[in-house]
Amino acid sequence: MITCYLKYTIDPFQLDVFEDYGKRWIKLVNRFGGQHHGYFLPSEGANNIAFAMFSFPGLTEYENYRRLILEDQECIEAFKIAEDTRCILSYERTFLRPVFE
Repeated sequence: MITCYLKYTIDPFQLDVFEDYGKRWIKLVNRFGGQHHGYFLPSEGANNIAFAMFSFPGLTEYENYRRLILEDQECIEAFKIAEDTRCILSYERTFLRPVFE
């Protein structure tokens, strides 16, 4: 299993737009065979930092997802929301492997 951890720097004045963006991607990742663990939006503390995590069974499945989302109309629309509104200022992507007992 591979888990993608995303740390976003967002425009705090567009939190509602970013939340809509996140809800779209939760459905999309799940539709493409991943398991989305949710978006985590600012509550207390920094008002411009958000997180998301999702997993795929392995790197091959993740790479397939990355290829397919470039051609999927719903994914293209979600990318366009972020691009048009600039609700995401920057992001960092890290890949993790879970450890279970």
